[in-house]
Amino acid sequence: MASKRDRINWKGYLPAITTPFDDERGLDLRALGGLLEWLHAEGMHGLVVAGTTGEWFSLDSAERHALFHAAGNQLAHRLPLIAGCSAYTPSEVLTHIDQAHAAGFSGVLVTPPPYARPGEEEILAFYTAIARRSRLPICVYNWPPGTGIDMPLALLERIADLDAVVAIKQSTGDMAQFMATFFALHEKVRIFGLPLDEVGLMMVRLHDADGTMGAGGVLGRHQPDFYNLAWQGDFVGALASGGKDRLIMREWFTPALIGKFGSAAAILKSALNARGVPGGRVRAPFQDVSEADAACIAATMDALGCLGAPVVAPREPALSC
Repeated sequence: MASKRDRINWKGYLPAITTPFDDERGLDLRALGGLLEWLHAEGMHGLVVAGTTGEWFSLDSAERHALFHAAGNQLAHRLPLIAGCSAYTPSEVLTHIDQAHAAGFSGVLVTPPPYARPGEEEILAFYTAIARRSRLPICVYNWPPGTGIDMPLALLERIADLDAVVAIKQSTGDMAQFMATFFALHEKVRIFGLPLDEVGLMMVRLHDADGTMGAGGVLGRHQPDFYNLAWQGDFVGALASGGKDRLIMREWFTPALIGKFGSAAAILKSALNARGVPGGRVRAPFQDVSEADAACIAATMDALGCLGAPVVAPREPALSC
């Protein structure tokens, strides 16, 4: 009997992409078009749109839905797209899911309600209400830095029993808890959150582990190549590609995943802008990184050989069919 995980083809490196804003901090769909085309050309295995890195919390509903439709019109027929649909109530989440479905997305990513810190039974009820009416497969997102809640395995097991839940993005900072989640649930749902290092490589080699929903895809093909090379049996090459990702994580973020130069979105947009890819600006409450910090970020990219690529032009949003 096929498991729920077999309903989807999500696997490998699926970056949580940034959302470009222009100088007036408006949603810049032309810049988004250029960013999406570059990410696709660099071989990403899928994309997460309007996740945490995509600053979903600063988008109103109309903007989030415009983002879904622009991305869906451009890429839904070419690779898996997962919509960030996090919100405070099930009805809000379901409104976003309906729009993602209409835009041709493959699935959705949903955290527990941030800030509110609901209890375990309340979290289960939240996901149950969403799962009963969702028109798309659900990836549950355990994101303790953003929600203040690190969902225990027993709760994740109950949530994974919901029919619409097909994946878990396990972003706990506790590797032992990640491993416990993987071995308890990977035969039922897909588990994302692998580091691009020796541990991640071991999990891919020995257990066909699913992948990573990572930060922005700013290194281009080096990040998906961790998986591409591992699947081909080139383990040395895979670790070399993964090492570039580990370097930016060390240089730009603390072990608790707090940005050293500002927000993660601001850092990643600065990196994209440095290499000529449309990253754009961040929106309040975030601030763009300082010129000095942007120089540090660019120096890291240069050391990794990621500068000097052709500039990516903005692209007009695709028209709806």
